[in-house]
Amino acid sequence: MPFTLTVLASDTTNDPHRWQFTVRSVVCGKPLDHAVLAYAADAVGSPTATPTPEPGKQFCVLTMEAVNVGKSVASWDASNKVSLNVVDTRYTESQRDADYALDYAQYWNSKGETAPTFGINAGSKGPVHGVFQIPTGEKPISLWVTSGTAITTFDGVQPGYLVHLP
Repeated sequence: MPFTLTVLASDTTNDPHRWQFTVRSVVCGKPLDHAVLAYAADAVGSPTATPTPEPGKQFCVLTMEAVNVGKSVASWDASNKVSLNVVDTRYTESQRDADYALDYAQYWNSKGETAPTFGINAGSKGPVHGVFQIPTGEKPISLWVTSGTAITTFDGVQPGYLVHLP
C-alpha cells in the first residue's frame, strides 16, 4: 500500500519535497545480491567479496519504490531515515550497511532505474534499498520512515509513517 511523506527539511511552503513510497519486500537471512556485489567490485577493480553480517546478526534488505510527487528534482535514501523494528527495538543502517545500500543504488542505476539517492525529477520513480542487520532468527514486524532528515533528533523521534509488515 503506497504512502506519501513530505520531507520536513525541504522548503515545505514553496517547494516541498514529497515522496510516495511502496514497500516491495523485506528479505532477511539471505546473502546480499551477488549481482550487486559483483557490479560494485568491478566498479573499483576489486574481486567480488561476500560481506558477512556482524556476529549473531543477519542482513535484511528492504526494497521500496519511490515516486517523486513533489514539484522539482529531489533526492532521498534510507540512511538514517528508515528503521526496521523487531518487537520494541529499532534497527537503522550502520555506515557499512549504508555503503551496501549505495551499491544497490549504483547497480540499479546502471540498469536504467535511477535511484532517488542520485536525485530524480518530479513524476519520476526509482528503487530504494536499505540494508540492515538484525539479530539472527528475528523477523521485523514493522518499519518506520521519517519525514525528517533523521529518525531521532534533539527534539526526539521525528514524524513519519509506520508500515506494518506481514
